[in-house]
Amino acid sequence: MALTPATCLHRVGPVTQDPAAPKRRYAPRLPLEERREHLLDAALRVIVRDGFDKVSIEAIANEAKVTRPVVYSAYDGLEPLLHALLDRTQKRALGQAMKLLNESGDATDIDAWLISLTGGIIEVVQEDHDTWHAVLYLQTAPAVVRERVAETRDLIRKYIASALEAGIQLRGGPDLDPQILSHLVLVTAEEFGRLILEDPPRYEKKRLVAAMANILRVLPKS
Repeated sequence: MALTPATCLHRVGPVTQDPAAPKRRYAPRLPLEERREHLLDAALRVIVRDGFDKVSIEAIANEAKVTRPVVYSAYDGLEPLLHALLDRTQKRALGQAMKLLNESGDATDIDAWLISLTGGIIEVVQEDHDTWHAVLYLQTAPAVVRERVAETRDLIRKYIASALEAGIQLRGGPDLDPQILSHLVLVTAEEFGRLILEDPPRYEKKRLVAAMANILRVLPKS
């Protein structure tokens, strides 16, 4: 009897999937805007875990538990997806920072303002650690990301400098350049953020706030 595909299938039997083989779980269907947010969250997790240089459509799809076509249905490619993530990250970070600066009390008591600001920074980084990780760790970031972060930093620093200028005068000293001091305050805040991200049990809020209070305590007022 001649062998045909049908007779071969009959002899071999039906092809069955190995029950022990793991099945890939895919994310549920989502409306377009929700899917875009889902993909941006996945891209951010890849950046935080693996670095900017490891981001790809494949990596994002795997992290989001979707197929590559799903990613391309939401964004035309990697570049527009990353630009959308950059816009969202800048908006979040700047919004959180400005809200914190405005809600840290009256800068007429500059010591209390800086101590409150330190505590607020710690809480913000703890609550939204992925966003701030992307902002504070730029070693592998492309130039466009570093430039955007620099713009955001400069806006925040200018606000701090303005508050310091008024606050130092009302405090009665010391005779420090508020523009220079604003750089030191911003760098200190960023370093506190990195300490929280790298070793939260060791660098808890109480310890960092106390450190800032002790620094301010030794500064002369006149």
